[in-house]
Amino acid sequence: MKIYLATDHRGFELKEKIKGWLKEWGYEYEDMGAFELNKDDDYPDFAELAATRVASQPDSRGILICGSGIGVTVAANKVKSIIAGTMMDPDQTKASVSDENTNIIGLSADYLSEENNKAIVKAFLETEFSGAERHIRRLNKIETIETKNFK
Repeated sequence: MKIYLATDHRGFELKEKIKGWLKEWGYEYEDMGAFELNKDDDYPDFAELAATRVASQPDSRGILICGSGIGVTVAANKVKSIIAGTMMDPDQTKASVSDENTNIIGLSADYLSEENNKAIVKAFLETEFSGAERHIRRLNKIETIETKNFK
C-alpha cells in the first residue's frame, strides 16, 4: 500500500514527523507537498494532488493535514472515489475504515497532540474495510449521490 501525504503550512511540521513514522513502520509514501514552510500556501492545492493520486490507485491511501483537519478533508472529498474523513481518535479511525472504507484521513495539526495523531495514523494503516454487505450497500448509495449531483 502506498501512502500519499499532503499539507499546508500549518501541518508542515507534523507531515515531516509522519514521514519518519511511515519509514519506521515500513510503508512506502510520496510527499505531495508542501515542500517548504510558506505561510501563504493553500491547503486545497495539496489536498487535490494527493486525492487525485489515491483515486487513481485503488491500493493506496492518503494522509492530509491542515490546522483543523477539516479543510483538507472537504477538498479531498471533491475528487471522485475519495472517501475522506477528519479523524480525532484511533477508534473512530478504525470504525471509519472498517465501515466506510475511508481511503483518506484528515489530521488536525492545531487541535490534536502528536501522540494522538500518531495513534490515528497507525490505526488508519492497520485497519481494513470489512466488506460487510450493509457497508457496501451504503457506499453504493453514496456513489449514487455523487454521480447524480456531480456530473
